[in-house]
Amino acid sequence: MTNIIVAFSKRENAVNIRNILTRSGIRVSAVCLTGSKVLQHAEMWNQGIVICGARLQDMPYTELRGLLPDGFEMLIIAPSDRWIDSLPDGIVGLPSPLKAYDLLNTLEMISQAQESRRRKRKETVRKRSSGERQVIEQAKALLMERNSMSEEEAHRYLQKTSMEGGRNMAETAQMVLSVMDH
Repeated sequence: MTNIIVAFSKRENAVNIRNILTRSGIRVSAVCLTGSKVLQHAEMWNQGIVICGARLQDMPYTELRGLLPDGFEMLIIAPSDRWIDSLPDGIVGLPSPLKAYDLLNTLEMISQAQESRRRKRKETVRKRSSGERQVIEQAKALLMERNSMSEEEAHRYLQKTSMEGGRNMAETAQMVLSVMDH
């Protein structure tokens, strides 16, 4: 399952939610009281779910949502009158008081939606155009020639560099070609 961060302004609420999840076999990656702590944890992972109240010690849920990386979803647990008229994209709401059953089902729904989006992104990556494949092959050939790499090493280098830079492999290959041609 994905990384789950539980964040409430009161430690007791955060611990109660964590305990419900843990008893149900769901691993909680972090428990926080502030939005800044949530953001520190979120930067370490590329995706996850933040379960929080309407307001943390240092910011409201709307501000936190705006600062979270794109791969994160948010589940807000609060009285429904605390939600602004409608919830922004990437936020699902559960009214409090909360039933454990509703929490677990909603969390499962969010996880499945995230997994589905992740698979779609992967399929998109796999379907490279012939031009992109050609650029990648040229970059690998250049790396093999100039850096005495095997094809596998050149491929891994492009893959690692693209992941570290948050780019797709074709963009990274194009950068390698432009840098090494000079």
